[in-house]
Amino acid sequence: MDYIKLYKILYIDIGFYIMNVLISLLGSTLDRAGKPRGLSRWNVWRPSVALAMQNDLRFDRYYLIYQPRFESLKDCIVEDIRQCSPSTEVIPEAVHMEDPWDFEEVYSKLYEYSRNHDFSNEEDNYYIHITTGSHVAQICLFLLNESHHLPGKLIQTHPGTGPEGSYTVIDLDLSRYDMLAKRFSIERENDLDFLKSGIATKNRQFNELIETIERVAIRSSEPILLTGPTGAGKSQLAKRIYELKKLNNQIKGAFVSINCATLRGDQAMSVLFGHKKGAFTGAAADRPGLLKKADGGILFLDEIGELGLDEQAMLLHAIEEKKFFPLGDDSESESCFELICGTNRDLEESVNEGLFRSDLLARINLWDFQLPGLADRREDIEPNLEYELQRFAEKSGKHITFNKEARAEFMRFALDPATAWRGNFRDLNAMITRMATLSSGGRIDENVVKNEIARLKRGKSSSDAETLLCKLLGNDYQSRFDEFDLCQLAKVIEVCRQCKSRAEAGKRLFAVSRRQRNTTNDSDRLGKYLEKFGLTFQMCKESCC
Repeated sequence: MDYIKLYKILYIDIGFYIMNVLISLLGSTLDRAGKPRGLSRWNVWRPSVALAMQNDLRFDRYYLIYQPRFESLKDCIVEDIRQCSPSTEVIPEAVHMEDPWDFEEVYSKLYEYSRNHDFSNEEDNYYIHITTGSHVAQICLFLLNESHHLPGKLIQTHPGTGPEGSYTVIDLDLSRYDMLAKRFSIERENDLDFLKSGIATKNRQFNELIETIERVAIRSSEPILLTGPTGAGKSQLAKRIYELKKLNNQIKGAFVSINCATLRGDQAMSVLFGHKKGAFTGAAADRPGLLKKADGGILFLDEIGELGLDEQAMLLHAIEEKKFFPLGDDSESESCFELICGTNRDLEESVNEGLFRSDLLARINLWDFQLPGLADRREDIEPNLEYELQRFAEKSGKHITFNKEARAEFMRFALDPATAWRGNFRDLNAMITRMATLSSGGRIDENVVKNEIARLKRGKSSSDAETLLCKLLGNDYQSRFDEFDLCQLAKVIEVCRQCKSRAEAGKRLFAVSRRQRNTTNDSDRLGKYLEKFGLTFQMCKESCC
């Protein structure tokens, strides 16, 4: 009596028996070693048979996947497996593959095979043999095992002194390997630190934002939209995302950056998409354009809200098709680039105003990240001091530090809610640059800090309103407008600078009168008011003393 089979029957019936199940591919070359029907075959290593010859590992069920054109070889191998291990149930299954080196075909066939079988019994031990079959098939088995479509552990066989050779079991459960888990954790921390330029930021909202950006940068090639006030660090973050992708071998091309606010008319088309010689007056030679230069790399379009509607349409086509027409050229140019966009505008508001295409916005804001201003993350000012001093040292070659009293004085000013930090990190950089330049002996002392703060306050006391009106309206503004109108305009500008959109500013400015009307369009009302002075909401929003 076959006691092993009897035990199986008894244990399976009462639910205690744990089976060893093997899934393997017939090796058309390795399993053919020796004469298939001759005795010499028992003197050589044949992977599929060798697995059935192991003393310390027995398989209860053996799924042997083979191609129909190797029917006779399959019959021989099945017979030899049964001779070596009579208790093993061998289940040969034909899977037809036209080209065993075609990844798409092989993966789809093996995937379909996995879906047609129930390998869900978690109490059984499953093994996936990855020694036989083409390299493509072995990779596909690995991927299917990793995705749990084919469960269990990988097993690899090796030739040895005898026909049985040896084997190695590979467990892909990485959570069991503390060293690997720790390494992955360290690598991720390094990536986050890299995106933050090595600055130990403390603001929770900003740190969570960077963690999300890191995952997106590593896993996605779709467009990224960075929004936030001027000086919040959009340009620097875009460059760090590029450098992180390059470190991870995800891109090979260049980082190409342009501020769209500087582009107008034919110049915009030419700079972005290139032109042919003679396309317009002054086009003395062919020009490739920035999209072409960014081929294989990243194109950063800062202030994308300033881009004209015609350029927006061409950009949308280039993003979706990776093709575009250079100015004056009848043939398309190709460029496979990744896109990062930056803006301090409310692009939804721009869409409502007809200044930005809704289809382009839908395409570029799959990943939309709002960077907070410096006033919203004051706890990060102190760690940024050292970074700004380091930048100064790199440019000037001089190492400058704060003394204890000066640092305390500066931090009192920086953390004061009355300090607006309207220019964000640009303001911080300007202050550090001035103080470091004026310091002697490599130390910023308390007097230097106090003088810098006093300089800023003197500038404020000369009237923010007068400075802004002069900047926005011109030096002769007082001779062109009544003082009554200028006082009112100064307040309107102040509200515009505090609001995220024209609609929000309109609601604040007309909060009382809007309740007395059946229909309201405060955004349009504000826009028409500003037009009388030759201004727009965006001009007021971006103004800075």
